[in-house]
Amino acid sequence: MDLTRPVPPDPYSLLPAVAPLTLTSKDVTTDTPLGEPFTAAGGNISPHLAWRDFPPLTKSFLVNCFDPDAPTPAGFWHWTLVNLPVTVTELPRGAGGPETPWPEPAFQVNGDSGTLGYYGAAPPAGDFPHRYFFAVHALDVATLPVGPDATPTVVAFNALFHTIARGVVTPTYQTK
Repeated sequence: MDLTRPVPPDPYSLLPAVAPLTLTSKDVTTDTPLGEPFTAAGGNISPHLAWRDFPPLTKSFLVNCFDPDAPTPAGFWHWTLVNLPVTVTELPRGAGGPETPWPEPAFQVNGDSGTLGYYGAAPPAGDFPHRYFFAVHALDVATLPVGPDATPTVVAFNALFHTIARGVVTPTYQTK
């Protein structure tokens, strides 16, 4: 099957502009291939993420990972962590596990894999390199009006109206 298709745009370039926050990682960098531990075949280990320089009005964070290059009409959500308290500004490697205890009121929702927690990169073999948008969104509310049964798309939709800053790191991955 031929997967030739146009490369989708940066998904955040299509949303209203917000202030930048600084997002860094000891594990991933923009335009650099993901290491094997951060792939589905390598263990579904979420990378280290740390952020700073967010607005003083920030009341919580949303952390997610999205692949706009998946061969679907709507991309593929790999991870969504909701209502992370403003006191948390760093996640260690592996924090996105399905059994991770989060400080109240934070929780994860099932991704497009149907599983809870971070699901690593797994593009179709032979497809072009996919981009993985790891994003931290600073929100002006302590909790979004969603529950643990929400989809990542519903979370993202609700966050749109409360996002006041965002930082993104975009590594790539290609299955040979």
